[in-house]
Formats: sequence, structure tokens, C-alpha cells
Amino acid sequence: MRRLACAALLATLAPVTAGAQALQFRIDEGATTNAFYQEGPVAAHVLATGGTRPRLLVAFPAGNSGVAVWFAPTAAPVQWTLKSLRAQAPTGDTAMHGIVAELELRGGPLTVDKAALGSIRVLRDVQLGQPMPAQVATEAKVEAQRIDWARRRLDDAPGYRIALEITEGRLVSQAGAVTLAPERPDGSIRLRLLAATGERPLTPLSSGQLLNAKAAPDARMRSALQFLSYREKFLAGSWRFDTYFGRDTLMSTRLLMPVLQPEAVEAGLGAVLARLSPQGEVAHEEDIGEFAILRHLASDGTRSDAPVYDYGMIDGDYMLAPVMAAWLVEDARGQARARAFLAARNRLQQSSNAQALLRNLLHVAHNSEAFAAAPTFDHLLALKPGRMTGQWRDSEEGLGRGRYPFDVNVVWMPAALRAIGAFVDSGLLDGVASDAQRQALRAAAARADAWERQARALFEVRLDAAQADAALHAYARQLGVPAEPAVASLAGNGLAFPALSLDTDGRAVPVLHSDAGFGLLFGRPDPDTLARDVAAVMRPFPAGLITDVGMVVANPVFADQAVWGRLGPQAYHGTVVWAWQQAVMLAGLRRQLARDDLPAPVRTQLQQAQARLQALIKAAGEVRTSELWSWRWEQGRYRIEPFGAQGAHEDESNAAQLWSTVFLADPGTHE
Repeated sequence: MRRLACAALLATLAPVTAGAQALQFRIDEGATTNAFYQEGPVAAHVLATGGTRPRLLVAFPAGNSGVAVWFAPTAAPVQWTLKSLRAQAPTGDTAMHGIVAELELRGGPLTVDKAALGSIRVLRDVQLGQPMPAQVATEAKVEAQRIDWARRRLDDAPGYRIALEITEGRLVSQAGAVTLAPERPDGSIRLRLLAATGERPLTPLSSGQLLNAKAAPDARMRSALQFLSYREKFLAGSWRFDTYFGRDTLMSTRLLMPVLQPEAVEAGLGAVLARLSPQGEVAHEEDIGEFAILRHLASDGTRSDAPVYDYGMIDGDYMLAPVMAAWLVEDARGQARARAFLAARNRLQQSSNAQALLRNLLHVAHNSEAFAAAPTFDHLLALKPGRMTGQWRDSEEGLGRGRYPFDVNVVWMPAALRAIGAFVDSGLLDGVASDAQRQALRAAAARADAWERQARALFEVRLDAAQADAALHAYARQLGVPAEPAVASLAGNGLAFPALSLDTDGRAVPVLHSDAGFGLLFGRPDPDTLARDVAAVMRPFPAGLITDVGMVVANPVFADQAVWGRLGPQAYHGTVVWAWQQAVMLAGLRRQLARDDLPAPVRTQLQQAQARLQALIKAAGEVRTSELWSWRWEQGRYRIEPFGAQGAHEDESNAAQLWSTVFLADPGTHE
């Protein structure tokens, strides 16, 4: 795990002069400068990381590929300054597309540790200290003031290259070590970074093709979204997830839907439909490019680059129908385009969008039967055998070691069943579904209310005042944060909240969580349930999820003490803030406030929650487009800590994250 020299987050937007058609922007986080470039067939994300563990990394959306050089740890922090970034001029090798970056380094010398070229999936593993596959190891070529790494792809297709060219300073090659050194001990090093990939470029969506006039004028969010949006698919985040992720695509498309152009909505939804399994399961992730070749070499010995799809998650299967219905049934723009969209297919599909959607609806309907017939915990939707993950909290500890997730069972299945009913009633399945299939779908839709009510009851957690008070004081003491505001928020009462998950024996995992936001966005809870769920979220941490730096996504205060460390501020799905979860909660509050059946006290409660969340999101500033961030308690308040900035953190955050741009659809979160 890398350590950044700067603990405080400095996230800024710094436009760079470019041609009229080029997208360029910068995001500085901690000791890493993130520079983005997109023009025609060239799309690249350059990371220059300083501190005591320096690296240079370039990620390409084409083929989810990248190149990187890691340097040996330094005794004192080093600092990179990016001077310029441009596309490489065309060469005789027309398949290669890349960038040229001019950089200055202070604090050197630096000794090259290792380099990796190929799939971002491989680079991610190398970053985390895992061994590099022997097939992709690449020897350096050193000559004069330049060091190069280049190779063909494993199937002999155009591959990858990275070069460092010293323009001020010295390149010293001695005893097998290559060092970048200044001319004098206190001097700087200037170098030219050249990086390119031979993977097939994606087709960018321009700003005008992406957003309508309702979108907020936030330059950083617009730029991040544009970099991640292509006709073929949306990318989940850069640098670590520069490719399709089903859940990220569905949730981002739904949250951004009011401000997206119709073609952009359909690019996102079409990408999901194109990757459904024959049974109608939503693909969580895809292995493409050279990583697909590595997968095929391991499984069948071939060098095929045919994509390999991961269907290990379960939440996307039940998310698809409600998101599709939001566009094709509920949105007037989508209604007008529905039949044409459903008749279409893309290059990955062997069937139409309508036939793909029908497979998913029948899959959902079938999986609703067991619990509807016998509503016991063991008939709920469980994680797949042998897995500890299955929904958006997809780290090993994300669900508190539970097997039956709250969101999938209490929110997504009922929402999917209601969406099935909407599709049948709309007539959009006529001519696609048989009479028997429509009958099965209608029967499934009728199960929605009972499923939601009976599933929710299994997840209920109740604590009396004494239990809550003891847990709050012990947990706050362990974290080194004050307990008083949290205790006061309970006013001497106990509390009730839905569990994060159920374990293998059906016992509730009593972790407070943000997944109630899904229920607000896709459901219609009764006023009492609505008030209780919102209260559980909006209490001050550690009684709830609200801190000075945002809404954390999990809080294990009422769980066993063994869980506290597994879901703490260093954990990927612990007491950390995820930008998109705040957006889900905010959109859900807005949707519930549009109801006309809420008692006045509940409406006031929701309005206060909405105002508080909007204020927190504004206060986060530029960090709000990051994937997630952590916190530290300092000088009497919670302060933002970049996730990945400390060695104790499990991973690092993406500077540009698809679902962190969804605030473009909420003008209340912008100044």
C-alpha cells in the first residue's frame, strides 16, 4: 500500500491549454497529480505520484490498458510538477495512440524499481504488491538519456510502450540499477514521459452529446463525466476501473438521467443489456484486452481476446428492471424512444435489447418464487456460494460477513417486481414475451408488497437506551471521538434500524448503513418506516452516519467489537464517505418529498435531512468527485483524509469516478 507525503487533500481543477477538440483537466489529490487528456482516438489519465513512494502511471480507457514505472522508496518526499500534456504525433505505427508529458522532479535522485505494461488489472495487482505475470514482464532498454519499455500484446497485436527521456539531469545505469539524477545535489530533474497503447480506441461522447441544459455548471464534474463516457460504454472510474461495471453504469445512469441526453442514457443501458448472461444476469465487470488473453491462457490455453464477463454479483440482476423502467416507462423522452431502443442491438449482442431485457425479467421472476412461497430467511436472496461479496460493498468485509444483503432483499427485489409489472402493463413486451411468459411476469409483480414487508421484518434491529448508550461510549472511546453529540441525539431513548445483512444463520448483522437511500429512491415506504430509516442515517456519528466531512456508509457501533476494526475509517466500505451514496440519499429524499401523503412532521424531517446533506456535499468541495474519502479527528472536528493517503488504508481512491459525477443532476449541491 503506497503512502502519500501529504495527508491533507488538495483537490483542484487546473485547465491546460489544448486544441479546440481536446478535453484536458487536472485533479491534484495528496501527493498525486492526475492529468486527463481526451481527443479523438487518444484518451489517457496520467498519474505522477510523489511522496516517498514515487511512481508514474498512465491509464488508457482503450482496452483498460496502462503502463507504469515505480521507483524505489525515498528517504525524503519527492515532488512532481506537470509542465504540459499533449497527444503523441502520429507515427508509422497507426495502431498506437498515446501522450507526451513534460515533468519536473524535485527531491531526486530516483532509482527505477520496476515497470509494468498491459492491463490495468495487472497494474492494480502490482500496485498492491502482488507478483507480475511472467508472460508480461518487459525488459528495459537504456541508451544515453532515455529508458524504454515496449512489447507486443501476448497475441502479437499492437501492444504497449513507455519511455522516460531526461531533458535536464542525468540517467545513470550502474550495476543493473537505473537512476534519474539531478546535475547537482539540490537541483531538479526534467523529463519527458511518452506512453502509448495499441488497444482499440473507444468513441468519446462530446459534452453536447452527453448533457442537457439542466446539468449543473460544475466544470470538474462535467470533465470527469466526459472522460468516462463513450458510445460503447461508461467507465466506472480512473485510474483503477477504466472499463465497464454494471452496477456503476446502472446507478450513475439512473441518478444522472434527468440531465443526460437520450443517446447517453441509451449508451449506458445498452451496454448493460449487451453483456447479460444467457440466463439474464447482469455482468458486474468485464475482462478485456490483454487481461482477457491472460484469462483464456489460464482456462483453455488459447490467446483469445474475447471478453470474459463476471456474473458473481447479485444486486445488478435486480437493479436493471427498475432503472430501465425509469427511462422507458416513466420518462417522457424514454417513452418516445422505447420501441426503437428495444428493437436495437449492439455489436456484442446476438439478440435485441427487448429480448435481453425479457431474459432478465424472467430471471427475476423465477428467483422471487421461493421466498414468496415460504418467507423465511433461508429463502432470501443470498450471496453466491463461496463468495463474501455480492452487492456494491464488494470488499471482503463490506457486508460484515453477512450472506443475505439488506439492499438486494428489501429494496432491489421489490423494486424489480414492481418494474416487471410496469413493463407488462406498458405493452412494451408485446410481441417479445409469450402469453405464458407474460402470465408468469404478472404473477411475479403481484408479490412485490408482501416480499418487501416480510423481508424487512427479518432485518429489524432494536436496542434499548442502556444498550445504545453503552455501545456509543465504548465505540467513541476506541475511535478517539466525542460521544456526547451522538448520545444527546437519542434523547435517552433506544433506537431501531435495519441490519446491513443477515448471517448464515439468519441473525442480523447490526451495522448502521447508508443503503436505506436505495429504498428512498426506488421504493415508497410508509411514513413511520421512512421517518425511522432517515433518523437512523441522519443522527451524528457514531449514533448515525453524519460527520463534518459527509455521510459515512457504515457504522459498526452496535456490532461486536471484533467488527469495529474491520469496518473502520481505513476500510474500503467502513466508516468512510462515498460520494455517490450521498447522491443516492439526496435523490431519494427528493423523491419522497414529492409524495402527497406525508404527515407534516415527516415532511419537515426529510426537508431538514435534505438541507443538511446538501450543506455537507457543498462543504466537501472538489473532493466530492473522488470515489471516496476517509477522515481524522483533529482540533475538535472531523477532517477529510484522502483514502489511500495512509498506509493503513486498504486501497486508493479514483480521482475521477463515474457515480461521483451524479451531483450534476442536483443543483442544490453547487454554489
